[in-house]
Amino acid sequence: MERDIIAQINKESHSFSKSQRKISAYITSNYDKAAFMTAGRLGETVGVSESTVVRFASELGYDGYPGMRRAMQDMIRNRLTAVQRIEVARQQIDDGNLLDAVLSADIDKLRTTLEEISKDDFNRAVDNILNAHTIYIVGMRSSTSLANFMGFYLNLLLDNVHLVHDTSVSEVYEQVFRIHEGDVFIGISYPRYSSRTIKAMQFAKSAGATVIGITDGPSSPFVGVADINLFAKSDMVSFLDSLVAPMSLINALIVAIGFRRPENLSATFDHLEGIWNQYDVYEKLDS
Repeated sequence: MERDIIAQINKESHSFSKSQRKISAYITSNYDKAAFMTAGRLGETVGVSESTVVRFASELGYDGYPGMRRAMQDMIRNRLTAVQRIEVARQQIDDGNLLDAVLSADIDKLRTTLEEISKDDFNRAVDNILNAHTIYIVGMRSSTSLANFMGFYLNLLLDNVHLVHDTSVSEVYEQVFRIHEGDVFIGISYPRYSSRTIKAMQFAKSAGATVIGITDGPSSPFVGVADINLFAKSDMVSFLDSLVAPMSLINALIVAIGFRRPENLSATFDHLEGIWNQYDVYEKLDS
C-alpha cells in the first residue's frame, strides 16, 4: 500500500474509538519506534490489546498488522537521522549476537528481493542497456560503491559506459550534458536518498534518455522519474545501510548482459587474460 500512514491516520481520525486514538497518537508521535514493534508490543505500550492493534491496521486498509508495519518502515526510511538509526538498531539487535543478526537480515533482504522483483522490468533494463548508444551510471554517497562496481564490469563488457563521478554539482552535469535520446542513464540510490542523483535523473529524462533506477521500493522518489525501476531491498543496520541485495541485483544485470553476447564475452576475457599475464596484474601462485 503506497501511502503515508500518518496522512491516512489523520484522515480517518474522526471515526476512531478511544483505544484507536491511543494507538494513532503513539504512532504519530513515535513512528520511529512503532515501526519496529510487534502488534503485542505496541498494544502493551499504549495500553490496549494486541487484537485491537490488529483490527486498527485492518480498518486503515492494510493487510493485517504486518502490512501496516511495513508501511511505517517505508515511511521512515528517509526521515531518520544517523543518530535515530543507531537508537532503532539498539532496540532491534542483540549486541551479543551481532554477526548472526546482521547476516540473517541480509539473507532476508536477498530472499525478499528475489520474491518481489519484476522479471519483466529486469529484462527491459537489460535490453535497454544493450541497445544504448551511451550508458551513464550515477551513484552518490553510500551508493558510490555500487556505481563503481557496476561501471568497472560493464566497462569490460561494453565500450560505451561512462561512470559519472560525484564531485561538485556543476561537474556532474558537465559529465552528462551530451546525453540524448538513445542513451541510458542508470541512477542508484538508497535511503537516505541522494537529491543530486534524483536531479541528475530528471536532467537525463528531460534530454530524452531512458532512465533506469536501482532503489529499494515503490516509496522511493525514483518512482515517477525513472522509466524502469528495479527494486532491491535495503534496510537500516545501525548507522549504515545494507547494500547486499542491491549488489546482488547489479551482479545479475552484469551476468545477464554478458550472457546475451556470449561471443563478445569470451573474446573480451581471452584478450584480457593475455594483458593480465603480460603485465603481471595478478599474483601468480605456485600450483
